Amino acid sequence: MKKRKTEWGLQTFFVGPVLIFFVLILIVPFLLGMYYSLTDWNGIAKTVNWVGLSNFKTLFTNDTNFWKSFIFTAKFTVVGVVLVNIVGFAFAYLLTNALKLKNVMRTVFFMPNVIGGLLLGFIWQFIFVKGFDTVYKLTDWSFFGLAWLGDPTTGFWGIVTVFVWHSAGYLMVIYISSLTNVPKEVVEAAEIDGANRWQMLRSITIPLVMPAVTICLFLAISWSFKIFDINLSLTAGGPYKSTESVAMNIYNEAFQNNRYGLGTAKALLFFVTVAIITLIQVRVTKSKEVEA
Repeated sequence: MKKRKTEWGLQTFFVGPVLIFFVLILIVPFLLGMYYSLTDWNGIAKTVNWVGLSNFKTLFTNDTNFWKSFIFTAKFTVVGVVLVNIVGFAFAYLLTNALKLKNVMRTVFFMPNVIGGLLLGFIWQFIFVKGFDTVYKLTDWSFFGLAWLGDPTTGFWGIVTVFVWHSAGYLMVIYISSLTNVPKEVVEAAEIDGANRWQMLRSITIPLVMPAVTICLFLAISWSFKIFDINLSLTAGGPYKSTESVAMNIYNEAFQNNRYGLGTAKALLFFVTVAIITLIQVRVTKSKEVEA
């Protein structure tokens, strides 16, 4: 009995402070957000009026900008997740071979990840606007003469380009750690059986790195849905809100339009959507994992 009390005391001592901060920092704000989504609070006034499900009704019946942002974010997530994982895996696959400069190249590819998204966006904004224009004047190549951040289509691909450039290096590190743990005995056995590089990649390497694929897909989906800083610094949602992400739409609603209640209703719906998609993704990719 005394031993049990001691264990409870130790657990309370070590876990208790963390649990208190977890509740104060995450649980309480989340519950407050749920409450404010049912009010008309503007984020400043002392008076908070209960409006029930009115914000959600407005959201579904009279907010075309939100759904426009939602479609943009969904398209961006699909394209961004696929490209950032392909590029990250390709870098990792290349840099796990015997290359003399592989450590230097790993550092170079990871470097964009240490730069903040906002600063990175402004750097690329300069490249798209000034850099591309200079190259266009020198070469007359129409590719560099496009209005990269002033058109909905090129603006979309501009954000995708910067997102992949920023995030692929981080996923590369995860894929490298997984690729280096593929058992050499299995690879050697496949080589003896006459498997070529493509057959080994498809039938041995990819199945054995599926745990890394699960993590990388989860991270990429999460980053893509939450994109805000790169979006803000590159296009600020323009032109005419055609490249406005959901996160930016929620920010503008809550803090620019001073409709905090409606903003939290959007955030709650967005949270539920992202949670469902990531849960499905983790369940599907974990079912594909195998052991050597």
